[in-house]
Amino acid sequence: MGPVSQSTELTVGQLAARSGVAVSALHFYEAKGLIRSRRTAGNQRRYTRDTLRRIAFIRASQRVGIPLRTIQHALSALPDGRTPNREDWARLSALWRSELDDRIRQLQRLRDGLTECIGCGCLSLDRCALANPDDVLASRGPGSRLLVGPEAERGEAGKGPAGGPGGPRMCAPEPSGA
Repeated sequence: MGPVSQSTELTVGQLAARSGVAVSALHFYEAKGLIRSRRTAGNQRRYTRDTLRRIAFIRASQRVGIPLRTIQHALSALPDGRTPNREDWARLSALWRSELDDRIRQLQRLRDGLTECIGCGCLSLDRCALANPDDVLASRGPGSRLLVGPEAERGEAGKGPAGGPGGPRMCAPEPSGA
């Protein structure tokens, strides 16, 4: 990065005010390599104005569910650490589409099963005690094992709905005569 005129630089407070992102988040982004600053002789951070667009890119990516690690990897792949442009966003969003589709499927399973339960540790405790006596599902890993479905347990997220074509089977059937 070449010499930068001080009039084109922003302090961390100015960057926070303009971007709507907390100063602590900006420091976090910088620590993770998502944005860069230079230090003044007094050790104060100064950011170039294009950091605003970089933050907008980060925030837009986060809003659609892209993890910071993935965003950081995408930004580090840009030539000379430049700020992403419209073409970059189009290319990256196309790459991220399948990951987003997987998340949408998982959210749909959650929505569809929400009235019955939310997997183990759910709202239908009387029935889940039948589906998971003595917490046997704990051996299959952390979290709501019945919610994530068998494909997620095998590392195949997004390869089909949990529980087969009928959707997720998160709770045991009600006992007959109930």
